[in-house]
Amino acid sequence: MVRAALLLAAALAPAAAEAVECRLALLLAVDVSSSVDAREDQLQRKGLAAALRAPEVRAAFFAADLPVALAAYEWSGRYNQEVLLDWVLIRDAAALDVASDRIGGSTRSYNQFPTALGYALGFGAQMLQSAPPCLVQTIDVSGDGENNEGFPPSAAYREFPFEGVTVNGLVVNAAEFEAETQLITFFETEVLRGPGAFLEIAEGFEDYERAMRRKLERELRPPSIGALPQDHDNAPG
Repeated sequence: MVRAALLLAAALAPAAAEAVECRLALLLAVDVSSSVDAREDQLQRKGLAAALRAPEVRAAFFAADLPVALAAYEWSGRYNQEVLLDWVLIRDAAALDVASDRIGGSTRSYNQFPTALGYALGFGAQMLQSAPPCLVQTIDVSGDGENNEGFPPSAAYREFPFEGVTVNGLVVNAAEFEAETQLITFFETEVLRGPGAFLEIAEGFEDYERAMRRKLERELRPPSIGALPQDHDNAPG
């Protein structure tokens, strides 16, 4: 069933099937804006690294014949994005461990800039241009606040190459209820994009690892025949 689903996906993908090197290009985007303090940054960084090593996530990485291409970057202000992990094909457990160690051992580049989510998404779209040719491209963006600098996500989706790209979200629910309800709505209406796009919620930074683990498992799980991409977006473009 998995093999049949991947072959059908290859037939539907815009890239020629013979050029495909991987089933998924997964780009992880981590919020390091000024609302994230040093302790919370470490909870994100170490939590993401631990989630990549979780048994259920590891199993999802290797649940099909084609490998997954993985990369990660941190983002905050307009011009404050830094690559944490450049594109690597995760062909075996050793490669996944190296990627996890690199993310977990990384250090924060910026800590005083606002939340420029539109710029972050634009950076992600450009980074996907250098990814290996995969059947599916996904940006996994986490954040604890709404866009408050620069152009909004809608402008990024209009001006940058997002055709065929799915954007999933992870909201860190770390403030009072009303503010975070608004943040969840913002991610659902302004950030999520593409077929099957979904939102995961972490109840504070202490819950980041659990939420990321669930999110990665869902993103990495090979599609069934009925879950193949459709010709529509879940969010405004």
